[in-house]
Amino acid sequence: MRILVVDDDPMAGEMTGAVLEDAGHEVVLTENGVDATDALSDGGPFDLVVSDMNMPLISGIDLFRSWRDQGEEIPFILLTGDEPGPLLADEPRLDGCLTKDFSLETSLIEAIDAAMAARAKG
Repeated sequence: MRILVVDDDPMAGEMTGAVLEDAGHEVVLTENGVDATDALSDGGPFDLVVSDMNMPLISGIDLFRSWRDQGEEIPFILLTGDEPGPLLADEPRLDGCLTKDFSLETSLIEAIDAAMAARAKG
């Protein structure tokens, strides 16, 4: 799969990208919502987006909502340092919301598999 990773922290973005590449995915890294929007329109198509929640200018959830409001239906997984439960409750259109922690290496791949399986079902 071709996955767009959005994270304002280069180290965190590269770590996320490495997890995805180790799982066999092609990764494009961007540092903010503006660059992600440019990548989507210029470098797409992407099969999935993995975005950090807390970024300057445009947060991950604002990026997600903006894209959905524009009709973009690409699967979207949000990463956060906070408790993900409230975000999922507030935004049921998210395909996943995960805590950035030591389990990300496995939880991210599991979330991607679940999101893609749910999308395949319709």
